[in-house]
Amino acid sequence: MNARIERVVTHGSLLVDRGGPEPEALPIENNVWIVGDDEQVVVIDASHDAAAIATAVGDRETLGILLTHGHNDHVNAAVELAERLDALVYLHPADLFLWQSTYGADSAPDIELAQGATFLVAGVELATLHTPGHTPGSVCFAAPALDTVFSGDTLFSGGPGATRWDYSSFDQILDSIETRLFTLPGETVARPGHGDSTTIAVERPDLDAWRARGF
Repeated sequence: MNARIERVVTHGSLLVDRGGPEPEALPIENNVWIVGDDEQVVVIDASHDAAAIATAVGDRETLGILLTHGHNDHVNAAVELAERLDALVYLHPADLFLWQSTYGADSAPDIELAQGATFLVAGVELATLHTPGHTPGSVCFAAPALDTVFSGDTLFSGGPGATRWDYSSFDQILDSIETRLFTLPGETVARPGHGDSTTIAVERPDLDAWRARGF
């Protein structure tokens, strides 16, 4: 097995609605993950800088652009990247409303993701785990052969993703983490949408503490 994981850190803005006439743009760094070998890859998330991501992919075949959720900082390079790489974009349909807030009411990604959907790249299988809570359509992608789960904004080093929006649910994200992610082997590396990676074994003992603190 020659499959490997590459990280591209992109820089841009997160649009936050604070009740003003226009959303506030906050600077943010995102992790974009590339999984594959010298011949073929999948790209996980498409954040901010399509040119930088396409450069990292190079002339390898892109089997798909897999989006962990629909927030603008994870999808705002998706359309341009798909054109550059001649690839299809995958998103869970429960986050279509977020995609459309970036691309317009008549826009949609190419293919809907669902719990259990699998992708084979460079001999490695990635399985889709529906993990709602941060957003209704949040997903993670588990790659057991690589001892990895790409956890999007569901699980970070130190706790769950934010649930401050009306469509978010703290109880639901904890349930997603407990039932979908914490059932993975402890050595599984969680590679999130922002910041440093962690492991399931490191994070699992803190579940009750997160529940008690309420975020």
